[in-house]
Amino acid sequence: MLKLVGYSLSKTGAIFNRISKFFYYLGNKTYSPVKSLSEQNKLKWYSINGDKTLRVNYPLNLDSIVFDVGGYEGDWAAEIAARYKCSIYVFEPVKKFFSGIQDRFKSNFQVKVFQFGIGAKDENLEIAVMDESSSVFRNKSQRHQDITKQKIMLKSINTFVVENNISHIDLIKINIEGGEYDLLESMISSGLIKNILNVQVQFHDFVQNAGERMNKIKNKLRETHTLTYEYIYVWENWKRKT
Repeated sequence: MLKLVGYSLSKTGAIFNRISKFFYYLGNKTYSPVKSLSEQNKLKWYSINGDKTLRVNYPLNLDSIVFDVGGYEGDWAAEIAARYKCSIYVFEPVKKFFSGIQDRFKSNFQVKVFQFGIGAKDENLEIAVMDESSSVFRNKSQRHQDITKQKIMLKSINTFVVENNISHIDLIKINIEGGEYDLLESMISSGLIKNILNVQVQFHDFVQNAGERMNKIKNKLRETHTLTYEYIYVWENWKRKT
């Protein structure tokens, strides 16, 4: 008797399961919210596995100089270091992320890690620490309910290259959650951009006038560089013209 009841329930459950799946499928077909440009491009980016292809395939060698602006946990720097054995400068202002990167590369003298960010000028700011989304431009109303804030230091990229006798940069990766606009505008206005072979950057759309500022930066970049790939608000790369 119990077996019969159990069998009947299992059959009934299976029927309801199929019915629920049908309505779920029907709902997906009839309700398709419009995705933002960044969401659309993320899907395209993931489909080509861009993090393991476009972002790490560059003509680098032992003599190359690479800047990782926004190191986070150091995954990208680790991949570049393993592939090319070049000199890498990693900039990460958030203390816990800096400590993790420093420990990760403690035996690799080609990778230099700095506990400050790179920006348009020297300044002290407060950052909302939200893992890979940590930013001085975000707050808890935009993302994450529980966040911590931390004082950080930024250094001018123009001052840094002069103080460290760096005459050229083969590749700079910029992922600094909104700070890319000030940084790139400074690099362009100072002429430093002409000494950089490849600029890999992630623009962010939550900054005020993001689209307008991004387009102005791109128009300026076209004077010295050529766009080699572009997934807007995800990743793009600019290569210096020969």
